[in-house]
Amino acid sequence: MKILVFPHDLGVGGSQTNAIEIAAGIQRRGHDVVLFGQPGALNKRIAGLGLEFVEAPRPSHRPTPWIVGALIRLVKERGIDILHGYEWPPALECLLAARGSRAVAVSTVMSMAVAPFIPKQMPLLVGTEDILNRERNFGRTRVELMEPPVDLEENNPMVDVGADDFRRRWGLERGSFVVATVTRLAAELKLEGILSAIEAVRRVEPALRIQLVIAGDGPARREVESAASVVNAALGRDAVKLTGQLTDPRPAYASADVVIGMGSSALRAMAFGKPTIVQGERGFWELVTPQTLPLFLRQGWYGVGDEPLSASSSLAGLLTALHADPKRRTALGAFCLKTVSDRFSLCRAAELQEDFYRRALEGQQQKAVLRNDADAARRFIAHQFSQHARRLFGPVARDDFNAMEKLLATPSGHGPTIRGRS
Repeated sequence: MKILVFPHDLGVGGSQTNAIEIAAGIQRRGHDVVLFGQPGALNKRIAGLGLEFVEAPRPSHRPTPWIVGALIRLVKERGIDILHGYEWPPALECLLAARGSRAVAVSTVMSMAVAPFIPKQMPLLVGTEDILNRERNFGRTRVELMEPPVDLEENNPMVDVGADDFRRRWGLERGSFVVATVTRLAAELKLEGILSAIEAVRRVEPALRIQLVIAGDGPARREVESAASVVNAALGRDAVKLTGQLTDPRPAYASADVVIGMGSSALRAMAFGKPTIVQGERGFWELVTPQTLPLFLRQGWYGVGDEPLSASSSLAGLLTALHADPKRRTALGAFCLKTVSDRFSLCRAAELQEDFYRRALEGQQQKAVLRNDADAARRFIAHQFSQHARRLFGPVARDDFNAMEKLLATPSGHGPTIRGRS
């Protein structure tokens, strides 16, 4: 098969990293794969995996006509069989480009809600069982599960990724208890938890010598830096470290005693055999254990709590308990590694995606997708009108289908599981 993969963005992030790594796995299985998109930090990763990259035109309002035109030319010139868009803007652009051609457009959505204007008949992969069930109830006929995978050859406790050098570079004290998070500093999904984690460091007993490493960058960086400065001044030491964006974040995982994360970042932490605390919103913090694993397998590596005011104290309690029990940390790290090895390997994901592509080609209904889902067009127009109206009154979420209101107002009327900590 000849496959074009179009991530929504090539800045560091989970969905786009998954897109690239699975594409490399598909290529290793003997298929021709090309990556398409706007250049970004992950281009180095694309080149390192031996994938061809074609630069996309700069987007404007999505779907962007000149992006669709570039895709149409690539389909004709290269005989592309599959156009694979990650998240809704590339999905719609791939769908429009496939019109009148032999190519089939498919989509993956790793956001916590699926845009309702992606046509129901379009072949779609989603990241959690809860979202899969919601979308089937919404009427999607060709939706399947693709849990975010981890490349275990490059992410495991036996790989020397320079953890000691990382600790020296960032001034992590000998004997300190290192808590790491690798995350985008964005308002949607992330910021509330990051600020709670910084405050949790202040609340923990100073004798524990906890140091929090925040690896990442984004539009909320100034707010995060300000909060870190306040806590560091209060404690009289560099208890919170911001590294900025790391092209290779593996040393941050490897150097940690405990990792905080959500989505694919949590899974990468688990691949390094680290005790992992899953971050969500509204005070959600939950340790990955044999008892909590079924929850995460169902709803994904994220949650919504019901006690936002106690978020930092809840996390401080978890960190204090883990610090006091090295044997439990070792056991939980081993459990996390086994979980990823058994269920989330990249090889398994590549096999599943290859089969998904073959079935999409065998059941070509692309013309029916565009003809029969006028409802999708109406939903898209309503979405665009809503976004425009909201801009008149203030900023609009950049990751619009990761914003909290989208998570709690999904097409089927059921948001993610809400679970708080006492």
